[in-house]
Amino acid sequence: MTQCPARLNDSEQWIQATMSFASEYLAQLAAFSEQCPLPRVRALHLPPVQPVQGHAGEFCAVELMDGSLGLSYVRLGDTLAQLRQGSDALLPAGADALEVAQRFVGDKGPGRAVGLATANAISRCLYDRAGFRPDDSSDSIGQMNAQAGESIGMIGLFRPLLGRVLKSGARLTVVELRADLVGQHDGYHVTQDASELAACSKVISTSTLLLNDTLDDMLAQCRNARWFAMVGPSAGCLPDALFARGVTLLGGSWIKDGPGFVAALTSGAPHSEFSSKYALTSEGYPGWRELIRRALGNKGI
Repeated sequence: MTQCPARLNDSEQWIQATMSFASEYLAQLAAFSEQCPLPRVRALHLPPVQPVQGHAGEFCAVELMDGSLGLSYVRLGDTLAQLRQGSDALLPAGADALEVAQRFVGDKGPGRAVGLATANAISRCLYDRAGFRPDDSSDSIGQMNAQAGESIGMIGLFRPLLGRVLKSGARLTVVELRADLVGQHDGYHVTQDASELAACSKVISTSTLLLNDTLDDMLAQCRNARWFAMVGPSAGCLPDALFARGVTLLGGSWIKDGPGFVAALTSGAPHSEFSSKYALTSEGYPGWRELIRRALGNKGI
């Protein structure tokens, strides 16, 4: 196996045009499973009903038998409530990880969230077996480097990031689903009209796009952006299909201490000491085929 080429060949261009991100992502994980036996599912970890210290408890974690963890957002609709009611039936201990991950392709709500978390856990398993570690990032706005006068787009209102963007003197347009946030605010504009992103040269987006079926539509609206960052704990996926679709930076969470992270997540406590943020670009990423080749070459698989 060789590293993915920088340019897609005709066959790969056809696959990208006819497959969704979810289908393409799962096909890559299936190729990994054909070469290397995957660990089975150990547990689904949910945030508490009443998180402590102001934390929203927005993410679940799926843990595999080898300790690999994958995250997914669970605050869309009643996803979290449904998971609390039926998580054992949805994700029994010892389940086949790839079969559960397939729920990301065809399911909705809780099944889709659990499917993404499981797929992300398999990705972490592949990274570890291949000896690959994305670079840490201390830049909360995805290395945007916003400049005065630039038109910046934000998909989902990231309140903690507003200050840094506005301080640069850039013009900020935020696309939001919540109608109550729409309007002109102090230094930025909130709209539900995604077509306004066409005027933006740089865009930062929440990784919730992976779950709410808006990824391709939003990327199409950002056709004029030369820089598109997707950030958030749900972004712990193989990035190949996202890079091919125009994402230039993927920012996720790298879990350094699995037991500590799980204990913090399930209690609602802060988990920053057990994880770090990372930034991944196509220049620093070897490609999923090369990762599998490295995993096969390492001992102890």
